[in-house]
Amino acid sequence: MSPGPTGAGPVLGTVERLRRYPVKSLLGEELDRVEVTGRGLAGDRAWALLDPATGRVASAKHPRLWAALLGFTAVATADGGVAITGPDGRGAGEAELSEAAGRKVALVAERPPGATLERAVPEEVLARGITAEVNLDISELGRAAPEGGFFDFAPLHLITTATLRATGCEAEPERYRPNLVIRTEGDGFDENAWVGQELAIGPTLRLRVLAATPRCAVPTLRHGPLPRRTEALRIPAARNRVVPLEGMPELPCAGVYAQVLAPGRIRTGDRLRLDRAPSQGR
Repeated sequence: MSPGPTGAGPVLGTVERLRRYPVKSLLGEELDRVEVTGRGLAGDRAWALLDPATGRVASAKHPRLWAALLGFTAVATADGGVAITGPDGRGAGEAELSEAAGRKVALVAERPPGATLERAVPEEVLARGITAEVNLDISELGRAAPEGGFFDFAPLHLITTATLRATGCEAEPERYRPNLVIRTEGDGFDENAWVGQELAIGPTLRLRVLAATPRCAVPTLRHGPLPRRTEALRIPAARNRVVPLEGMPELPCAGVYAQVLAPGRIRTGDRLRLDRAPSQGR
């Protein structure tokens, strides 16, 4: 690690890619710069699909029901809306999404109180396939995120190029749906050491890393033109089982969740630094 600017900690890596997913469980878009607030990247996970039959948020974490959503791409529009295209490149809306999923869905921009989603037990999906009946966990959205948005846990997700190399997915970061891809060297899973640390990017953006990111079946699924890849989960399951939060079991993890302590603009090429702790003079 190289020394950072005066008053800052060592440089951990550089921002190689920025990704935003305007609609939860749809493919997203690549950015070169973006504003980051307490709600994460501007426009990220601002929309979701709601299953009126159950009241739950549609998520590819339950692939038997929702894997087809990963064939659609969402892009944020300048007026705060979203534009969706289908696998054929044509514009798509609720009708096309409902047809692909085989059940009616509604596109919503307001998270219902206590919104939940279903998550298939990942090892069972690996063993039995995405169309099999498997055990499901029910989880509430956004436990460490500000009000609004459709985040699984926290408003930012970071992963390193070293971890992507270790999983064989360096050219396919979208499988893990990160917001920030950080270029680092090493053997992978070095993000584990960032948990509990405060990080700085650019002149004002400050983050606190909360937990390692448990992986589900999503990285193994087809993402647009990318084929299925079971190794995207098998490798973390074999190499990086950690306890993400107190009271949870060891789970396959890749990347980390973070919250925003101070907002700022971020761009590709920015350095990510370990920030000075308050006891060190901040």
